Amino acid sequence: MIEHSPKRYARIAGVLYLLIIAAGLFAEAFVRQRLTVPSDAAATATKILTHESLLRLGIVADLATFVCAIPVTLILYVLLRPVNRDLAFLTVLLNLVQDAIGGMNALSTYAPLQLLSGAGYLTVMSREQLQALALLSLKAHEVGFAVALLFFGVCCVILGYLIYKSGFLPKILGVLLALAGLAYFVNSLVVILAPRTAATMFPWIAPVAFVGELSFALWLTVKGINVPKWDTLALESR
Repeated sequence: MIEHSPKRYARIAGVLYLLIIAAGLFAEAFVRQRLTVPSDAAATATKILTHESLLRLGIVADLATFVCAIPVTLILYVLLRPVNRDLAFLTVLLNLVQDAIGGMNALSTYAPLQLLSGAGYLTVMSREQLQALALLSLKAHEVGFAVALLFFGVCCVILGYLIYKSGFLPKILGVLLALAGLAYFVNSLVVILAPRTAATMFPWIAPVAFVGELSFALWLTVKGINVPKWDTLALESR
């Protein structure tokens, strides 16, 4: 039972969270951004066909983040449940929605491989049309990613509040994670409401989100939680 070794499970969550961050960065920064030429469908298609294996690795990395997120969500729920059971459960629901959207959204990055495969049934469309659809699929992934992060942003704000109130984790981690969630939420709204502005805002928003999540993941991995304070709060909440 997690109640018997909360620090161990906190560290497991921290390691998995670090894997999520690493896999997410790889899929976004080293795969999609490297292979996508925003205004040139032909160039994007050429890069995809040249680095097909890299794109497939990016898809696997994306899916790995959603798989790892499930145990992290469960562990954080149990750890933070003594603070506020209802809010902790709400974070589970928000994370599940985010994971579901994100998992389905991964299909958008697989679609270009199908569109550019040269399959016989695609000959009804010209090469230029197929290239345009491939780029459109990657752009659709950007929007789907923003929608998923909107739910995750709200989740991070709530987690930040629970961490701040917990007493068994540093308050600063709660503040940083809440700021990360707010950054995700604002970025998602901008992507949907004012997409031309999103590109200029991202360099300011990304560091806030990165610092908040990385700080939390590292603390869980290295320090875990204050077990005596967690035990006291867990007993009081029963």
